[in-house]
Amino acid sequence: MHLSPEFGLTVRDIERDGLPIARRVEMLLSGDTAGSVAKSMGLGLIGMSDALEQLRPDMMLVLGDRFEIMAAAQAAMIHNIPIAHIAGGDTTEGAFDEAIRHAITKMSHLHLVTTESSALRVMQMGEAPAYVRVVGNPGLDHLRRRVLLDRSALEASLGVSLGARNLLITFHPVTLEPGEGVRQQEELLSALDDLPADVTFWFTLPNADTGGRALAAALEAWAAQRARAHVFASLGQLRYLSLMAQVDAVVGNSSSGLYEAPSFGIPTIDIGDRQRGRLAAASVLHCEPEASAITDCISRAWNFDASATINPYGDGHSAERIVDALRQLPDAKTLLKKTFTVIDRGSH
Repeated sequence: MHLSPEFGLTVRDIERDGLPIARRVEMLLSGDTAGSVAKSMGLGLIGMSDALEQLRPDMMLVLGDRFEIMAAAQAAMIHNIPIAHIAGGDTTEGAFDEAIRHAITKMSHLHLVTTESSALRVMQMGEAPAYVRVVGNPGLDHLRRRVLLDRSALEASLGVSLGARNLLITFHPVTLEPGEGVRQQEELLSALDDLPADVTFWFTLPNADTGGRALAAALEAWAAQRARAHVFASLGQLRYLSLMAQVDAVVGNSSSGLYEAPSFGIPTIDIGDRQRGRLAAASVLHCEPEASAITDCISRAWNFDASATINPYGDGHSAERIVDALRQLPDAKTLLKKTFTVIDRGSH
């Protein structure tokens, strides 16, 4: 998605940060059917294999559970390149990301997990405890290091003023419930229509999962008829986090509502099952994907004091722990020969 104009061509943000890009692997097809996504994975596997043959890295460091990352991990496995995986052991039972994440865990050799519960899940899959390190979520490091835009600078960058009350909204496809994504988004939009006129909506478009384009088209058609709705293909990291710091609540089914939002002391309305099973802070309010339930949850959020929320995903020092873990690794030959470790259930 970084290389796609449809999703904001966010590779430019990486370049602006001064990070060198060693190779660009074009893989995203202009479709969001199951066949298109599967073919994109195939292209990704071919492109990553070519890149690895050229670059010959000592290790591959990957994050998360996207289908693109699955292709990268498969290529590294076949090329006998050890894999360090960030955020293995998390669980999101409402999306096929769950299966991808656990599959990458079994292909990986160093597990840089976000929480103690995630560490236990990884060890339950037979991974050696010596190579499981709790590092927190590296996404929180940006909140500690980066100076965010204040309200006036943010409004100037967005080209529009914030409202009296504001909601940051992202709704991704529900990949384990085919056909349900559009209906659930319709319920969300219906709930938003019932909110008072002083509430402004800030949307980021859904991702490239199966069904994502149908959601994006429906959202843009709805927003075009409503002056208080603003839709962005991508806000970029700085604007996204700066906006999150200014809104009254985060709404939808994106992991950012569980990962980053608690650190800002604002409530999250988590809709449906996409994030079901993921560890959530006290500031996260779960609701069914029905208009009335969403309306009720947003009403609760207006009066919800989340200022003292403790984020369970870490303290913003993940990168330091990740670097430390990488420096302590043995050679590739030792790492590549994995054994299945049976944990003592009596000790857990």
